[in-house]
Amino acid sequence: MPLILRTAAVAALFMVASPGWAGGDAAAGQQKSQTCAACHGPDGNSPNPAYPRIAGQYESYLVKALHDYKSGARQNPIMAGLAAPLKDQDIADLAAYFSQQNGDLYQVAD
Repeated sequence: MPLILRTAAVAALFMVASPGWAGGDAAAGQQKSQTCAACHGPDGNSPNPAYPRIAGQYESYLVKALHDYKSGARQNPIMAGLAAPLKDQDIADLAAYFSQQNGDLYQVAD
C-alpha cells in the first residue's frame, strides 16, 4: 500500500476513534449544576452519604458516567431522568465544573 494511502487510513481511523470533544466550560457547568446540588451538594461534596461525592472526580469519568446514565448503560432511575435531556456540551460543562472542585474526602462527625 503506498505511503499516502496508509497515512490517510491512519488519519481516518483517528478521526473516527476520537469523540471530537473539545472539553467543557466550568463556569457554564456551575450555572447548569443547580439540579445536581439537590443531592450532590452545591460543589459536589454531598452532605448525605446516600449520594456520592462528585467533586474532584476525573472529568473523563464524569463525562462517561453521565453518558452511561443517559444511554441506560448505567442503571439509576433518578440519574437516567436527569441525564436524558442533557446535550453533550451540558455534560462536558458539568464534568469540567465538578472535576475542578475540591473533593471533601474526609468529614469529621460533629
